[in-house]
Amino acid sequence: MSNTETNDVNGSPCAKRIKLSPDAQDTLRKVDEWLQPFRLSTEKLREVSARLRKDLIRGLGKHTHRRAPVKMLPTFVRATPDGTEKGDFLALDLGGTNFRVLHVRVVEEQQKVLKMDSKICAIPQEIMLGPGEQLFDHIAACLSEFLESLGLKDLTLPLGFTFSFPCEQKDIDKSILIRWTKGFNCSGVEGEDVVRLLREAIHRRGDYDISSVAMVNDTVGTMMSCGYRDQSCEIGMIIGTGTNACYMEEMKNVKRVEGEAGRMCINTEWGGFGDNGSLKDIQTEFDVEVDRSSLNPGVHTFEKMISGMYLGEVVRLVLIKLAQQNMLFGGKVSEALEKPDAFETRYISEIEEDVNGLDRAQKILTELELPAGPEDCEIVHLVCSTISTRSAELCAAALATIANRIRNNRGLDHLRTTVGVDGTVYKKHPMFSKRLHDTVKILAPKCDISFLVSEDGSGKGAAMVTAVAQRLAMQSRLLEDSEGEDEDEEEVEEEEEEEDN
Repeated sequence: MSNTETNDVNGSPCAKRIKLSPDAQDTLRKVDEWLQPFRLSTEKLREVSARLRKDLIRGLGKHTHRRAPVKMLPTFVRATPDGTEKGDFLALDLGGTNFRVLHVRVVEEQQKVLKMDSKICAIPQEIMLGPGEQLFDHIAACLSEFLESLGLKDLTLPLGFTFSFPCEQKDIDKSILIRWTKGFNCSGVEGEDVVRLLREAIHRRGDYDISSVAMVNDTVGTMMSCGYRDQSCEIGMIIGTGTNACYMEEMKNVKRVEGEAGRMCINTEWGGFGDNGSLKDIQTEFDVEVDRSSLNPGVHTFEKMISGMYLGEVVRLVLIKLAQQNMLFGGKVSEALEKPDAFETRYISEIEEDVNGLDRAQKILTELELPAGPEDCEIVHLVCSTISTRSAELCAAALATIANRIRNNRGLDHLRTTVGVDGTVYKKHPMFSKRLHDTVKILAPKCDISFLVSEDGSGKGAAMVTAVAQRLAMQSRLLEDSEGEDEDEEEVEEEEEEEDN
């Protein structure tokens, strides 16, 4: 069995793994041509990148922000780690029916962020739907038990708070819940500052306290968890169930926040790219159908073309259409395949495995009650490869936009930077990361980009955000104390001269 695969940013993935009959080879060629709408030229990817660049600027604007599809949310994280951070921190990660509390230690000498201990606490259904005060009392009680078990109750530690619900962040320690999602509907929380509600719950207990609190988006946590290991990490990217990115923007360009000095991390929310129709020319009929049948039609257009929640469904719809056109499965579609989400995104990764991919394809198709001949397996492999390649290349186009922007912002001929990255699609798919890296090199030729896989962005990353915020606060206090020192000295010298005269 030969095993060769060619793939470039302009062309299609072409696999020749088994000896097919002339008729089967002809069908494979027809399918390859039929899949052409999923293939994006380098020129088209550059166009996509240019459109995103315009949307980034709109999102940063004071007056254009509201109607911008890419929201460019200020995070109030004003620096990445510089390697001097150290100490003990708490992290709280709330985003589903369970939440985690963690004790994290930042060790300066070893340049490491260590997860010392953690605990998962369940949130019962009645608390998810009850009064907000009850929810935060429950969180405070679990945090109390965690500190008690570690003998840390007498310490007043800083806390990083990853709160994965739609919020409008007003400051590093102030975040207003816009709406509940994920099955939560606690009264009295929407429109309120969740940090204040957590502090009030802790004060009601009175048996421990926390010091500073930093609100952390999971993408920012990804960047910061990598930033301590590599101080050139200024971009965070997630490609998993969903997709998003953040990066360090010049303050002078962040029009919605006062001040022009320094930089601030911006949570792009790039999943919304295309919500204004700007990607219609590259959306296929299958992308349109995935959007139409989703829980949020018309929203997160970009995310639906590239992230793990939707890739398997795009493949499923394509397989059905190919069968209906008599190019696959002998023209038959099983009841199992007709069920929405029946073709899981993880199947794509398994089918594209270099060694056992076609064997795995055969098993998956058999489980879906479909014919699994060599020709069918090859066609399914080709479909998976084409759609996952498009995902990697679109993601690369968006990442190139950010890298090129950072380089232009700083007036550099050449930028060296690191991307902290997380997400199952990036980490589990056998070819995704290579395709993404190769395409970014083409679309951002003046940027030398390294990639670092995040270790627990919502835990260690949250602690690093808190550590950096604390370091900056201390520097700020020191600056305030010493501000105007030179002027004071000049006044003293003038007075001395007057006295001498």
